[in-house]
Formats: sequence, C-alpha cells, structure tokens
Amino acid sequence: MLEKVYSFIRGNIIFLVILAVSAFLRFIFINQNPPSLNWDEVSHGYNAYSIITTGRDEWGVMLPNIFRAYGDYKLPVYIYSTALSVLLFGLNEFAVRLPSAISGVITVIFSYFLVYELFKDKAYNVNNKLLASVASLLVAVEPWSLFLSRGAFEANLALTFIIGGVYFFILLGRRSKYLVLSSILFGLSVWTYNSARIFVPLILAILIYFYKKELVDCYKKNKATFLLSFIITLTFFVPMFLQLASPVGRARYGKVALINEGAVAEINELRRTSSFSPMVSRLFYNKGTFFIQRFVVNYFSHFSPLFLFIEGGSHYQFSIPNHGLVYFVNFVFLVIGLVSILKKRIRSSRLVVCWLLLSPIPSSLTSEAPHVLRSIIMLPVPMILSSLGFVKMVSWVKSRLKGYSHVSQVTKGVIVVYVFILFVSLSQYLNLYFKDYRNEYSWSWQYGHKQLVAYVRERYCDYEKIIVTKKFGEPHEFFLFYCPWDPQKYLSDSNLNRFYQSNWYWVDRFDKFYFVNDWDIPREEWDYFELESGEKFRCEDKRCLLVGSVESFPKGWRKLKTIQFLNGDPAFVVFDNQQDE
Repeated sequence: MLEKVYSFIRGNIIFLVILAVSAFLRFIFINQNPPSLNWDEVSHGYNAYSIITTGRDEWGVMLPNIFRAYGDYKLPVYIYSTALSVLLFGLNEFAVRLPSAISGVITVIFSYFLVYELFKDKAYNVNNKLLASVASLLVAVEPWSLFLSRGAFEANLALTFIIGGVYFFILLGRRSKYLVLSSILFGLSVWTYNSARIFVPLILAILIYFYKKELVDCYKKNKATFLLSFIITLTFFVPMFLQLASPVGRARYGKVALINEGAVAEINELRRTSSFSPMVSRLFYNKGTFFIQRFVVNYFSHFSPLFLFIEGGSHYQFSIPNHGLVYFVNFVFLVIGLVSILKKRIRSSRLVVCWLLLSPIPSSLTSEAPHVLRSIIMLPVPMILSSLGFVKMVSWVKSRLKGYSHVSQVTKGVIVVYVFILFVSLSQYLNLYFKDYRNEYSWSWQYGHKQLVAYVRERYCDYEKIIVTKKFGEPHEFFLFYCPWDPQKYLSDSNLNRFYQSNWYWVDRFDKFYFVNDWDIPREEWDYFELESGEKFRCEDKRCLLVGSVESFPKGWRKLKTIQFLNGDPAFVVFDNQQDE
C-alpha cells in the first residue's frame, strides 16, 4: 500500500505541488482579505445559521429552494453548503467563504483531468500531461479564478460543478456510471448560480450532439444507469424551468436586464431627437433593436484584450481595478492556442470552441457587461488555450533544436523561465491584492460593520433605542450575523417591521434597533427620525445611540467614536443624546 502511495506521489509530484499552491493561495488570510464580509456574504451566512438552528431561513420559510434576499432571491446550493461549514466552524468569515475556497481548489483538480482527457488525441501532437499541468497551474494562479475563489461567490461553486459535469460526461464512453455523476453536477450548478441556468442547457446540448454515439451505447448496454441519469436531470431541470417562469425566478434578472427603465428612456430620447419620421423612428429605435445592438456589443466585449489582460471588470468586489483577469505574459500564448485549436476538426477542439462561444451569453443579457462574475463560466477555456499555446511553443523550440545534444535541458529551461515569469506576475498581483486593494477598496466590501457591531454590543444595555444609518447597505443583516442574533427570537420579535416596497425588502426595525436613510437623520436636536415605511419617532425622552456619517447627526448630540475604513476615511460615526457629565 505504501509503495502505491509513494509511486503515485512520485508520478504526480508536479500536479500535487500545483494543488498545494492553489490551496495556499485560496486559504491564506481568507478571513481578512477580502477585507470584510459584504452584505451578500453575511446574508448567506445568517441564512445558513438560521437553517441549522431552526430549519427555516430568516423569513421563516422551511428549507426553501430559493432564498429571499434584499431585492431579489438567492439560489440555495451555496447557502446549504455554508450551513455545513457554519455547523463545523461557527458563524464567522472563514465558514462563509470556505465553500468557495474549497470549490476553487476542486476546480484546479477538475481542470487538470479535463485537459488531460480532452487532449489525449494524437492529432494535437502535444504532451497532454504537460498541457494539463500548465492549464491547472494557470487556473490556480490567474487573477480571474483566484480572486473569485476567496469570496463567498455562488458563481465560483457553480463553475466547479460545470467543469466537473463536462469532465464526467466526456468519460461516458469509458463507464456508464460517469453519466450519473455528470447529471448530478450539472443539476447542482443550475441551483447554484443564475448564469448556469442559461449556459448549462446550451453546453449540454453540445455535449449530447458530440457524444451521441456514447449515449446510444450507454442506453443499449446499461439502460438502468441511462434512465437514472435522465431522471436526475429531470429532477433538477424541470423545477428550474418552472421557477424561471415565476416572478420569483425572474426577480434577479429584472434588476440587471438589458431592457430596463433606463433603456426605455434612452429609446424614447433617440426617437425624440431622430431626424426620421415618427414611423421610421419607431422602426429603428425600439426594444427589439436596442436589445440586439446591446447584446452584440456586450458579447464581443468579453473577448476584448482590454477586459481580459489590462483593465478587468468595473465592479470592485469581483476584481482588482485596472488589472487584467489573465496575466499579460499569456496574451501571445492564448492567441497561438486559439489558432491551433481552430485548425483542428476533431470533437474535443470543437467542444472547447463551443464552450468559449457560449459562455459570454448569460453575462451579455445583462446591463453591466462585460461582467467578471457572470462570465466566470468561460473558465477554464482561456487557461486551456494559453497552456496549449505555450506547449506548442515548447514543441516548436524542441523541433528547431532537433539533433542538438542539450535539447532536453533547453526545453526544460524554457518551462522554468515561463513558470518564473508567472510567479513574478503572481507576486505582483498578491502585493496589490493584500496591500493596495485591501486598503483602498475596503469601503466596497462594507468594511466597518463588524467593528460597529462589536462597539454597539458593549453598550447595548445603556440605550433604549439604537439608530443606524443605511448609507453603506442594509445594516440589520450585519447585526444579525455578528451578534449573532437568535433566528427564532428574530422571527418572533414584536418590534420587527419589514416590508416590500420599490422592488426591495426593507427592514425598518427589530428589537431596539432602528434603521434610517442617512438623509432622514435630523440636523436639529429634537427633530423626527423617519423610517422607510414613513414611521416617525423622537429621542427627546429616550436614551438613544446614533450611528451615522460625519455629515449626519443632530445638533447637540455627543460624538463617541469614529470607525474608519482601512484607508483612514471615516465609515461610521457614533453619537448619543446624553450630555457630558
């Protein structure tokens, strides 16, 4: 037994090192960077906590298949995964981000075996073990996959399921049981992240077409396994399509759709300023033409070198601003790999190309494309193409030096230089990520809420009302998470007031906490505080603690503390209405 273990380690030492690097990069200081949990992460965590303590979500729904959030709904798989980690490690940053970090490591594993299997065909004329090693290394260290593996992102977990689903599907010809695994993983993906609900049916159709012979053979040789896979697929996908047909299932897309109020206003303005007749203007400027034009622009923006290699995305929570998602050293190799794979007329190359072409579709249907998170399902294709281009270059060098006595050392030297450049790029990225990004963009992660809750908890008994600004999000969720608040107590709280208004679920108050917009904090000492629901109250005869901003506090109140972002700017300022002794 020990000999087999030793033999496996010796034969796969490079892959095991890559795996160790990927785990280290994803787990090191995961509770500290990203600099704090954002409101989506605390929502995941508190709902998971509520599930394991009461069997219900924060709204009292028993084991829901979709979770109501602030203004939309969250798919359930990540939250149920988080429930397990919260059960094991408690309600904290590590537990909330653990499922994403683990899935990031598993993605590296699946990527290695997927590439190894896809490029076994002799038509590629490459060392597929080297290719798989380089591809998995890139998945481990490239900013796109690394950044999104460290936050609690459902999309990252869905990506793992998708890559695993593809991998086991293409193994169908080897063993029928792999079809069952593929069905389960694809099914889980569509209940994890919304982009998968569009992409997975498309890639499944491609896989069924390319591997129809293996599917027919599976049906003939093992009907029970085939039917089990079919039933599993229906079990996951039929409820998904039914949910998508409901208002709840469409809630999220309604907030990010290409055709929204802003788009309608833009269409009307184009018609108003058009030099054409009203009839012709309607023909040129309408929802259909606007949608097609925006979709095409969005789609091709995902392939822009500016997006991939230079600037990355525009959302500060999904990538480092003004830093590419793929290291620039791979630009030439990605182009070489793309050209190389387009020349092949074999099934595996066509599958990779189809994956590349289909993956931007979900993100392109939204108003914020190119979007780093929604287009994560493009991975690991850029890494596959880059590794193919690099291995092709190594092969070319080897062929040019044919007959040279030290050709092996030269090719190894090329690989070492490439890996060295990769790790230089990685070290520069990590320096930005752990220092500059953490300090300058802590505000985008709603930093300060944890420190605020800790401060307020120490003084909880000293005040009759605790009033908190909503300037930086929905603070009630942070109080529920960091206290942590008993879910059963929260649900049965007589002072709990929450309601749906303006496409948002508002929480005005619970217990002695009151949540107000910054502009509704009065400037005069005894003016009214006004909640979102229109409810008003005063603090003149109550001991009140107020959490506001620098600009928002009533005259005559006493300043107690300032909580700062990591760059030194003020986040929260705490006041009370007690006079200095």
